Amino acid sequence: MIHQSPAVLQDSGEPLRNKMELALAHPALKAFMCGSLSGTCSTLLFQPLDLVKTRLQTIQNNMLPGSPRVGMVKVFINVIRTEKVFGLWKGVSPSFVRCIPGVGIYFSTFYSLKQHFFPEHAPNAGQAVLLGAGARAVAGVCMLPVTVIKTRFESGQYDYRSVFGALRSVYKLEGPRALFSGLTATLLRDAPFSGIYVMFYSQTKKSLPQEVTSSAYAPLVNFSCGVLAGVMASLVTQPADVVKTHIQVSPHLYRRTRDAIHFIYTEQGLRGFFRGAVPRSLRRTLMAAMAWTVYEQLMARMGLKS
Repeated sequence: MIHQSPAVLQDSGEPLRNKMELALAHPALKAFMCGSLSGTCSTLLFQPLDLVKTRLQTIQNNMLPGSPRVGMVKVFINVIRTEKVFGLWKGVSPSFVRCIPGVGIYFSTFYSLKQHFFPEHAPNAGQAVLLGAGARAVAGVCMLPVTVIKTRFESGQYDYRSVFGALRSVYKLEGPRALFSGLTATLLRDAPFSGIYVMFYSQTKKSLPQEVTSSAYAPLVNFSCGVLAGVMASLVTQPADVVKTHIQVSPHLYRRTRDAIHFIYTEQGLRGFFRGAVPRSLRRTLMAAMAWTVYEQLMARMGLKS
């Protein structure tokens, strides 16, 4: 008989103990962990698109009248030329600080609401809108201060050294209200986006045959459904995103949300509300599709219905 030392037994038992603790964790906590991991992957991949979107939305304020239009490709090239390739990931730190807990809060809230209100059946289209919007509203309010800092990082108009240093600086110099600037515009953007996204995503999946959604190609099917839902939701909520960016980058210029709306319309017309639509649609669509695909696969591995 081969005898193992206590140290070896302790080491070999550690992974098993971790698995048992994970298995016993509350389902909402599991949803939070799955959501955080999916948010980490998608944030790292698509941060450059978010930066280009923010630059497009704010660059018009610094241009002289009659200047030629600046497009997505030109901004992309200019960032690489002046800030190097890694400049495209400027603002990724606050994006991580926001998305890792933020996406986790969103999915855990979504899971909890769904289990509470729809334990026996899938929500219909209208219920899916309310479900997605409610979960996003909770996550949006919780993470708004970090969203403000992230937007300022990406704008290139602030010289912050760290996320927490920026939070402290804004709190001291501008007051706590500045950390919640753009709250109305953020909720008008995020809650409808998530509601519309969940509606299209769930209804599209529901319309597919069961053998397709449960086959080996399920991740690809989920991703494709997510892309379709993301395009629709992005286009509807683009104007609110432009307003939010203006308020958070220059809160001293706008006392109310309608002041920012009036400024954008006066200076740029209706077209101004769709500045940065292409990079934002690409990022939000691909990011949401990836996040939901990873989330559902992880939840399935944990034996939970997402």
